[in-house]
Amino acid sequence: MSLALSTLLYEWRRYLAAVVALAVAGLLVLAMSGLFMGMSKSFTATVDRSPADVMVLPPQSDSLFDTGNGQPRRLIPEIYQNPDVLEVQALNIGFTGWSNFPSEGQSAKDSGVQLIIVDPAKGAVTMPSDFSDELILALQEPFAVVVDRSSLGKLGVQVGDKAKMNGYTVWVRGVTTGYPNTFNPLSFVSAQTAKLLHQYNDGPRVGTLVVKLRDPSQAKRVADELNEMGHGQYRAWTRDALSEASQKSLLHEGGIVMFLGFAVVVGAFIGIVITWQTLQGALLANIREFASLRALGVSMNSLRLIVMELSAWVGIAGLAMTTVLTGGVWALARAFDVPLDFPLFVVVPVATTLFLVAVLSGILSLGVLKKSQPADLLR
Repeated sequence: MSLALSTLLYEWRRYLAAVVALAVAGLLVLAMSGLFMGMSKSFTATVDRSPADVMVLPPQSDSLFDTGNGQPRRLIPEIYQNPDVLEVQALNIGFTGWSNFPSEGQSAKDSGVQLIIVDPAKGAVTMPSDFSDELILALQEPFAVVVDRSSLGKLGVQVGDKAKMNGYTVWVRGVTTGYPNTFNPLSFVSAQTAKLLHQYNDGPRVGTLVVKLRDPSQAKRVADELNEMGHGQYRAWTRDALSEASQKSLLHEGGIVMFLGFAVVVGAFIGIVITWQTLQGALLANIREFASLRALGVSMNSLRLIVMELSAWVGIAGLAMTTVLTGGVWALARAFDVPLDFPLFVVVPVATTLFLVAVLSGILSLGVLKKSQPADLLR
């Protein structure tokens, strides 16, 4: 075991403030980033849980949020020309008004809801793969609606209650989980019910096309082949690629980038200042030990390396505590149906920044070693 690591383990109380400062700074940035990524993930939940392997969007689209005016329905038979394609359907999504029928003592709720139109059959390409047989059977009933559990309070209903959508009475026949939406609650209906609600688009243009393949492991290859076949008429994505691109597109929003940038700057500043001061104080407390090492012939460069290694171990300990705290926040958010997500393209830069903060704090603390004079041991 190195001298730096043994010092950190033996005198952990002196370095605890530095570890906690790094952990809190990391938690601040990850919590803010995770919240925005969770919001984006809630929008892509229908894609992430789709049995489809390939998604087809208009050619200019770079995310699920950018489908423009849709694409021609005539593309569906063209996509079937690929021999690996098993099924192609349009994922119809609408928006309509919602109001409940408040019981005695209950307040009236008026809200806009996002309508997800599915084919209520097990294994259908538009049916989310996590829907139970009971939910699929419930959706087969005319005017039946399934909503996410997190939206019940916002919509003012429970299972079995009736509500009004687009002026028509519907019944909440089931609830699902994993589809929270910060802005507009999701509601799932069958194509038959959507037609009864005058919300079904059967025109010449469609939105996202979902494609099921004979061999899901070939999704990347088939997506490339479809893009080559389309000659720029559309853009085919694998399910995972579209989900990741949709999350990243949220970061392109100016306000969100500014907010996250501010959180990163504040977190880094707090981490550097507190970690630097804590390391400096701990090194001053051990100054006689460093002076003893110099008296034994240890060079100043070797002492600097010890300090830098010590700061690196503080950074690693801070990352470990950040992981624990972030896991606790994630569990708490999940208990209250708050969407959080921590993709690697967010976690890796944050972890790297925290480690660099610890190293920079060690560099700033190197000046303390000048006070480790062997002659001071004679006082």
